[in-house]
Amino acid sequence: MSERTLGTRPREQDVFEYVLLRVVPRVERGECFNAGVLVYCRARSFVAARTHLDETKLLALDPEADVAGVRAALRAVERVCAGGEAAGQAARDDAGRRFRWLIAPRSTVVQPGPVHTGLTADPGSEAERLLDLLVK
Repeated sequence: MSERTLGTRPREQDVFEYVLLRVVPRVERGECFNAGVLVYCRARSFVAARTHLDETKLLALDPEADVAGVRAALRAVERVCAGGEAAGQAARDDAGRRFRWLIAPRSTVVQPGPVHTGLTADPGSEAERLLDLLVK
């Protein structure tokens, strides 16, 4: 049954953007795996990162990988999204500027993928859903 037939009001949905965070242990080889997702919803001034590092995959691609360093890089993305003093210089930026800065291409171990879009009534839940679907 649809919300209309039940006589309830449909939940308002807003456009959101998301990017997968990829771990590329050895950039010269180009091998990667998903380790997180960034979600941005302009209408709600929302930006968040959810991460999950699979150490087994990381060490399979590079047995000498700096696990603690990769984990620290993922945590830094989460801090920038959260804002506040933990975000460092980005703390003064709005959610959109923080998202755009984080998705800029870079040649590091943690890299953003391409931007995708969708509709959601709850960007926080969307971040969790995408993490479960595309990362874990």
